[in-house]
Amino acid sequence: MGGPRTLAAGEIAGEETPRVRLEQLEYLMAVIQHGSLRRAGEQLHVSQSALSEAISTLERELGVPLLERHRSGARVSVAGRDLLPIVAEILAGVVRLKTAAGDRSRTIRVGTVNAGTSALMVPAVREFGAGHPSTTVDVATMFQVDIQDSLLEGRLDVGLINVFPGDDIPAALHRTALLNGVPVVCCRTDDPLAAQQSVSVADLRQRPFVAMRPGYLMHRLTQRLFGDAPPPDTFSADGAEMGKSLVASGSGPTILPDYSIVGDPLHAAGLITVRPLAEEVPPVLMLMLRRRYDRVPPAIADFEQTIQRLAAGEPEADERSA
Repeated sequence: MGGPRTLAAGEIAGEETPRVRLEQLEYLMAVIQHGSLRRAGEQLHVSQSALSEAISTLERELGVPLLERHRSGARVSVAGRDLLPIVAEILAGVVRLKTAAGDRSRTIRVGTVNAGTSALMVPAVREFGAGHPSTTVDVATMFQVDIQDSLLEGRLDVGLINVFPGDDIPAALHRTALLNGVPVVCCRTDDPLAAQQSVSVADLRQRPFVAMRPGYLMHRLTQRLFGDAPPPDTFSADGAEMGKSLVASGSGPTILPDYSIVGDPLHAAGLITVRPLAEEVPPVLMLMLRRRYDRVPPAIADFEQTIQRLAAGEPEADERSA
């Protein structure tokens, strides 16, 4: 009879723990981020068959399906979504390890509803980039629901969204309040509405109106305000930035959060202005979201602090040093 067997690293008496390689986790997150094995393979310079085999091996080791594979692409499974926070923590730990070893380059992926672009995102990216020259900030304008899904699935690091009181935010996401505001009427400075103290829904019904497309928070509000009697002519806009441009071009007024207008270049140039609504409307809040970590990766923490400071009205770094 042979002597007692020494347990290999990674084994527990009576059972063997899954053997998971770092590249398998990286491949999984790449497929989730890009939505297909083909696109992930192109990004990673790895063949589609090698990606598929690596993830299939990972699924067998863990004993759960991680992806739902379709002819049009691949999406994280329900079981896979439950494991994503752990995968994200592991990969974030690798980033911290590389940072400690002197490799400080990385990309922060940010999704935003563009109501926050002028007020926060542009100055935040500018200031953060000046202090972190080896870190890239990749910003995408998205719908709120897509931002939340992308954060949960690990395809985004930070998200900026607008909400009304009572709107549901997944418990798996950490939230930080950035801006408090109220929906207001945005119109040209030479529009007759600009001469009024306030603007009623009846006023808006009498003229062309710039409406946000479905999926935007202000679309929900205008649907409620106008009900079955919308303005006769409506222009559709993909978010606040396009909406303000249409207002400035004379297409008609729109309704937006006040913090997305005040300080905008078109507002500063005297082309557009704001007037309160005569009707009572709910307050609107801009939130910053991210996944919950035991320890937030340093680059993400620095980016969050930059946005929070700017949201609090503190000047940019170059202005403070002037």
